[in-house]
Amino acid sequence: MIKINAKELLKILEHTPAEQNIMLAGGHGIGKSNILTHFYQEEKKMPLITFFLGQMSDPGDLIGLMQKNEKTGMSEFLPPYWWPQKDQAVVLFLDELNRARPEILQSVMDLTLNRTLAGKSLPKGSIIVSAINHGDQYQITDLDPALVSRFNIYEFAPTHEDWIIWANKVKLDKRVIGFIQKYPNFLDSSNEFQSTDEILDMGIEKTPDRRAWERVSDLIKDYKIIDTIFVKIIAGIVGITASVNFIKSIKEVNRLNPEDILFAFSLKLFKDLKLQDYILANEQIFVFINNDEYDKKKLKTLIKNLIKYIKHLKKSKHQEAVAHFASQLEMPNYEKVLGLLFGESEEFMLEISDYIQGIDL
Repeated sequence: MIKINAKELLKILEHTPAEQNIMLAGGHGIGKSNILTHFYQEEKKMPLITFFLGQMSDPGDLIGLMQKNEKTGMSEFLPPYWWPQKDQAVVLFLDELNRARPEILQSVMDLTLNRTLAGKSLPKGSIIVSAINHGDQYQITDLDPALVSRFNIYEFAPTHEDWIIWANKVKLDKRVIGFIQKYPNFLDSSNEFQSTDEILDMGIEKTPDRRAWERVSDLIKDYKIIDTIFVKIIAGIVGITASVNFIKSIKEVNRLNPEDILFAFSLKLFKDLKLQDYILANEQIFVFINNDEYDKKKLKTLIKNLIKYIKHLKKSKHQEAVAHFASQLEMPNYEKVLGLLFGESEEFMLEISDYIQGIDL
């Protein structure tokens, strides 16, 4: 199965013809719904209708209910509540496809092949996207190979950089974003988050995921001071290990602010800093520039101070930090930053070019 990140998913959604179905495989809480909603509803202005097939107990929720046509005396299906208006193309997001009941899957077979449900045709241009969960932690249903063959299938595995860019755009709490930038291993669930809590005997284990960190942001956004009680509250959202480390992290002072480096550069900012401080600063600089939220009148100041920053790293022999900065330029998520910096400053290009591998300058 081909693996794709968030940027590649957007390209696939853009280029795939409407008559071809897309299936995304991946865990829960990794941002599938957010990306689909933003792309289709906000950018393409198409209604997005989501079905959680694993929670459906009756095909009537999907295809509508049977009734007698008084004129013909024959039975027919009433249009379901979600059925689109005439000639209005829609996007159907069939979530939890491999957790659906067999009778639900039978309806999906007709839908994906003929774009029809109970004899009614979807408006031309309508799109079908499905999502499946894979992994030992899920109770899943084996899908019919004939159904699987009707989809273009991709494993959706967004990077933590994808999430950080998104989190900044939607303005999640900076403390949450900073924590994930510093400790990206805490973004998603993994085997390292194990608990000896007796709740495991119930088959319940709380581990972090992207949706959960969004809830943490909503929880703390109105609190400047995070008291000890928040350890327990947040543990109920992302698990004990992630909660303890998060609270510990936000009590640490963030040594470098990207806006200070780019618009108020001073060597005093860098006193007694370690490599990890510079790595975090590099990442924050790229996110800040990529989000395009700075005053464009200050672009020359931004580039001037960024050059000073690179020269400082070289002079103070932080070669690993310079190499890390250059590696950020090679990331697909930051093409905008690459184009801006190299397009505006030959001096910047000369300062950093020796560290760049694989970029066609």
